[in-house]
Amino acid sequence: MSNTQNINAIKISRNGFKALHNDVIVEDMVFGERSLQSGIILLNDDGQGHGIRPRWGKVYAVGPEQKDVVPGQYIMVAHGRWSRGYKIQDDDGETVIRKVDPKDMLLISDEDPGNDDTMSDAVSIGSNSMPASSKFYKGE
Repeated sequence: MSNTQNINAIKISRNGFKALHNDVIVEDMVFGERSLQSGIILLNDDGQGHGIRPRWGKVYAVGPEQKDVVPGQYIMVAHGRWSRGYKIQDDDGETVIRKVDPKDMLLISDEDPGNDDTMSDAVSIGSNSMPASSKFYKGE
């Protein structure tokens, strides 16, 4: 199952595309199979619970009130804080864009971060995984 809408790409002009308010639109988010530097292959985790991790995206457009990032920079976005992807075709070819929540931008880079080796450090919460002194565990 893909998180991308529109089978046919919408044709737009990059210069004519405007984001609203403080919105941030990104492209080039990686959801497919990844190979770590160690040689381990991580399967496609799109739409899977076990693939919970932040993602890098290249800023495509920003709204007039957005002061933190500019088009061309790369941002790391907290897991799930982006919209479904929409295929568009602009002056540079076909790409998939997504709107991200500006409050959930974690990191900003002027350079391409390259391979995304971020992995989930999610912890399974079960009866033995939290100390008995934990207020949450006791239900208080």
